[in-house]
Amino acid sequence: MSKNIGKIAQIIGPVVDVKFDSSNGSLPNIYDALEITKENGNKVILECQQHIGEDTVRAISMDSTDGLSRGNEVLATGSPILMPIGEEIKGRLFNVVGDAIDGIGALSKEGGYPIHREAPKFEDLSTSSEVLFTGIKVIDLVEPYSKGGKIGLFGGAGVGKTVLIMELINNIAKGHDGISVFAGVGERTREGNDLLREMIESGVIKYGKEFEEDMEKGGWDLSKVDSKEMINSQATLVFGQMNESPGARARVALSGLTLAEYYRDGEGDGAGRDILFFIDNIFRFTQAGSEVSALLGRMPSAVGYQPTLATEMGAMQERITSTKTDLLHLYRQFMYLPMTLPTLLRRQLSPTWMQQRYCLVKLQN
Repeated sequence: MSKNIGKIAQIIGPVVDVKFDSSNGSLPNIYDALEITKENGNKVILECQQHIGEDTVRAISMDSTDGLSRGNEVLATGSPILMPIGEEIKGRLFNVVGDAIDGIGALSKEGGYPIHREAPKFEDLSTSSEVLFTGIKVIDLVEPYSKGGKIGLFGGAGVGKTVLIMELINNIAKGHDGISVFAGVGERTREGNDLLREMIESGVIKYGKEFEEDMEKGGWDLSKVDSKEMINSQATLVFGQMNESPGARARVALSGLTLAEYYRDGEGDGAGRDILFFIDNIFRFTQAGSEVSALLGRMPSAVGYQPTLATEMGAMQERITSTKTDLLHLYRQFMYLPMTLPTLLRRQLSPTWMQQRYCLVKLQN
């Protein structure tokens, strides 16, 4: 089968128009991955978003478009972005396109899962209600979590969100033999680095005794990582950092969700596991979607968000669900509140402001 190769016709920031020769094959499908190889050998992945003509598609880059130029060849892969699967993904760090970014080595994506998938069928969904015992007494007593549910955590800086995360991941791993998947959407590099170190120190991610001893001395020699021991890790991390393109930040939550679905469902053999899935930060997911939508020329809604926000959010949330065989529990689904909203709520509930409002209405009458 001949390769379907096009050429870059236009570049506007992360938006790339690619023209294909209609005589050589059909246009890539929507959400298909396109691949560009730079002169230095590095690859840039695009995702097809629109068909803007008989032979031209508009795509969003998952990486910086620096160094690209009109006329560069673009390969249509024929499939969406794929995430690697298998026991080897335990303890690993991935980016939005499924490439390992921990410096330990690349993994094959053969037989991988596409990041755009259908939600489970209604008949496969779990309808039972059961308490998830986290091992944290104040949570289990005051605000118990439901298995397979979704929990939002709101809090300022330095109040203990990360400590709570680590305790939850550790308890789920040891008490329930569960797996945790963390999707960092627009995360700071420092926070991701701290999270990885804490997971290694707590034993959730296992790099081996030799590496841990070297880390205690201030080293970070990845050649000392024990790959056999890493398979016993009980967490996988996926990051799309805040300095990356809006395309990466808009898709990294789906990349993390795809890995969580793999753990939940297994390889179709019913050997799935209970999953604790973290998204930090869900608001940055909507922000990135807004950026992408504006770059694609879509008319924004009244408050500036993309007109497809409800559809995109709904499609992702429908996939985050538990089946009759295994659970997928979403925790720490952060939402950023703009400064004006809490201020408005405080004013609405303020007795002084209510009295002023009453007097104003009375004077007007």
